[in-house]
Amino acid sequence: MAIALGFGLTALRYPIGDFSRAGPGLFPVMVSSLLLLIGVATVVRSFVVAPVTLDLNFKNIGLILSSLCGFALISMYVNMIAGIVFMVFCSAFAGSSNSWLRNVKISAGLIAMALALQKLLGLNLPLF
Repeated sequence: MAIALGFGLTALRYPIGDFSRAGPGLFPVMVSSLLLLIGVATVVRSFVVAPVTLDLNFKNIGLILSSLCGFALISMYVNMIAGIVFMVFCSAFAGSSNSWLRNVKISAGLIAMALALQKLLGLNLPLF
């Protein structure tokens, strides 16, 4: 919440404008406001809901970190489609059930999103 307040109050120094002609401060104010709302909701919920013990599973943490690092390396040296497939299949080992069909569907959805970002928004993604 402190980070959201810090960025939000700093962004108020810039002209905000309105939604039809947004100023440079509108987006940071909106994002920091949403983050502040999430922070307040989390704090309020922490007083209402009973605490739950947190079990650290270092194997799962390692699998998620290695899938993200592998995604970055494979995307850099091969292409992003191979990186997405590796990330989905590697991170799935951290779950309780592993379904290759579900992993294929998730990979296809993420690849479709990446293609949409590349073709529709013109982002320079190394997909091929």
